[in-house]
Amino acid sequence: MDKVCAVFGGSRGIGRAVAQLMAQKGYRLAIVSRNLEMARAAAGELGGDHLAFSCDVSKEQDIQNTFEEMEKRLGPVHFLVNAAGINRDSLLIRAKTEDMVSQLHTNLLGSMLTCKAAMKMMIQQGGSIVNVGSIIGLKGNVGQSVYSASKGGLVGFSRALAKEVARKKVRVNVVAPGFVRTDMTKHLKEEHLKKNIPLGRFGEAVEVAHAVVFLLESPYVTGHVLVVDGGLQLTM
Repeated sequence: MDKVCAVFGGSRGIGRAVAQLMAQKGYRLAIVSRNLEMARAAAGELGGDHLAFSCDVSKEQDIQNTFEEMEKRLGPVHFLVNAAGINRDSLLIRAKTEDMVSQLHTNLLGSMLTCKAAMKMMIQQGGSIVNVGSIIGLKGNVGQSVYSASKGGLVGFSRALAKEVARKKVRVNVVAPGFVRTDMTKHLKEEHLKKNIPLGRFGEAVEVAHAVVFLLESPYVTGHVLVVDGGLQLTM
């Protein structure tokens, strides 16, 4: 199988787990991260002819250059996963404007721009996109108003894009995780938070990755938001 899957944010966490699963299935991976060394390390773990790329998703020209390089070295991208994300928790009244902008640029605008770049290839051949959102984008949370806006916006964007490109055989879906053990959540007090999760624990990155891969490969699913949160939404 020589179809290409580009994973933005593929050097760690959920993105890295997705890359590992897709590599096991025989796809060729483009691991994309702002940190090239981390991307190379993640690609190296996969073995085979997978490649690493450096890209700042808040810069459109950077994204365009990355897609051109991916197509040149691997071929056209058939699958796109947007797993790059940041969080700057703060009550809105205390939030720094630069932190608000950086979250919106990385979590929302960045995914819009990567989808735009990928679409130039996908409308010719078909394709599948999964954007990694968050249960916070659906339910909201104190101290995460900006993060919630960025992830909630990602849902609206993904659903609208799914309608735009369905006739071109391009599917767009969202996975919305709850609390997952990654670098982004390592500072959280798990013992306290898991009391609100019906399944009683944080998720693992690979559990979310399985949901991402399911949506990537499901030919009759588009515009869907798949929540993977251990039941957390039931208590919010």
